[in-house]
Amino acid sequence: MTVLDPATLMGPLWTLLAYIALGWLAARRLAIDPRPIATLLIYLVAPLTFFRGLVQGGPTPDYLLLTLAAFLVSSLLALGVHRLTRHRFPPQESALLAFSAGTGNTGYFGLPVAMVLLPPEGVTLYLFCVLGITLYEFTVGFYLSARGQFSVADSLTKIVRLPLVYAFLAALVVSGLNLTVPEAAMQGLAVFPATYTLLGMMIIGMTLGRVSLREIDGRFMAACVAVRSVMWPLLALGSVLALQSLVPLSREMAMALLLLGVVPMAANVVVVAMELGIAPAKGALAVLATTLAAPLLIPLYLTLMMRLAGL
Repeated sequence: MTVLDPATLMGPLWTLLAYIALGWLAARRLAIDPRPIATLLIYLVAPLTFFRGLVQGGPTPDYLLLTLAAFLVSSLLALGVHRLTRHRFPPQESALLAFSAGTGNTGYFGLPVAMVLLPPEGVTLYLFCVLGITLYEFTVGFYLSARGQFSVADSLTKIVRLPLVYAFLAALVVSGLNLTVPEAAMQGLAVFPATYTLLGMMIIGMTLGRVSLREIDGRFMAACVAVRSVMWPLLALGSVLALQSLVPLSREMAMALLLLGVVPMAANVVVVAMELGIAPAKGALAVLATTLAAPLLIPLYLTLMMRLAGL
């Protein structure tokens, strides 16, 4: 059985924290407004990153089934949490909590860890699950977040305007028709994944640069941590055990599913909150707390879950 050394996570962690620190400095010293950057991420950087990843991955029906399953699980979790919390929290906080329930930092943080733990086939399986979660973020998740501030009609209008959905459809058309994207275009798109990570984490720092201690909400933060650090690990472990009892499940697939369950909160919680104006400061504090805890919790969780799953 593989035992994950916490030192494995220190590289990705320090890189992400450095990006957050840069964002904090930009907000405090340069007075940079993070809202236009959030808009840029949602409407330009994320769709192009998503399109490139899907085209490069060479989607097959089996891989797309993983994407669909991840999308449905994320959507159902978010809808369930929204139903449970909408009468216990103010509308904006309930919307943000529901959005965060369906996602995690599967890309910025989870992918470097996946590349350490998994062989290439396992990384591919993990990536197609991540695509489903990302699709959730900018469809169902975005709608639930918008409902904390806008009417149903306005929320649906915002979804229709999101280009990531169309980037997903365009990538499926390109792959389905065996079209070739020019090499020069793919090389140009190669800069977007790193840009996506850098700006996504800097927005957390920019938001924290405007936060005062009075804005710390222990109740909201505890709910976010419980969803991400309790509900998701249990769901991931339960899914692996259930699948093992029903079908032959490869170790790579099992590890990919377990990893999805133990990553910290998604940076996109802050990106979407900033774009929609729904409590971005509270989201940033919760994301920072789970990211700082990740080097301790992930090895502990994964080691225990792997033992229980017989991996």
